Amino acid sequence: MKVIVFGATGMVGQGVLRECLRDGDVTQVLTVGRAATGQPHPKLRELVHKDFLDFSAIENDITGYDACFFCLGVTSLGLDEERYRHLTYDITLAAARPLARLNPGMTFVYVTGASTDSTEQGRVMWARVKGKTENDLLKLPFKAAYMFRPGAIQPLHGVRSKTAWVQAIYVATAPLLTLLHRVAPKYVTTSEKVGRAMLAVAKRGYPKPILEMDDINKAGV
Repeated sequence: MKVIVFGATGMVGQGVLRECLRDGDVTQVLTVGRAATGQPHPKLRELVHKDFLDFSAIENDITGYDACFFCLGVTSLGLDEERYRHLTYDITLAAARPLARLNPGMTFVYVTGASTDSTEQGRVMWARVKGKTENDLLKLPFKAAYMFRPGAIQPLHGVRSKTAWVQAIYVATAPLLTLLHRVAPKYVTTSEKVGRAMLAVAKRGYPKPILEMDDINKAGV
């Protein structure tokens, strides 16, 4: 299986990339981002691309893949709806549309978030935008598409957030997250399980297109 990872330098993407490189069924990994991860690995190829609204210049590079794990995302804090929609909806669909056209046999997995609003009508801005993004991804002609809705994610194996204040929160709450993951798995998963779950659904599918926390933890065992 050949896979593409978007957002491999982010916290979720780091965990997904680690599991892809460790998985014996994955023969090639392409990361696409504004910066390289810098990880040396024989299966890994890194593509630095600056314009995330136009992928026409790299279409040959993103053709011939079996799965895409789209882990790009930003917090909505401090952003108005127009800016958040641009960074969430516009960029995601700008990548997904050519991928669907170039790779009709591809499985596309998108990291969204718990409490995403599929109706697109709720009061919470980020949840509406994420819901619109999910809905339009599911309309694209991929072989299959899955929306991952994790809540709290415990970073493992050296995975770190690029955002300093987010990383500080994870460091401070690490013991609590470890405990919650054991006693209340409905609310907490790990970066390792997210990566494993993505690989599992890309290989074997899943009974439904939207995976909540329970689904992620079950698929990621």
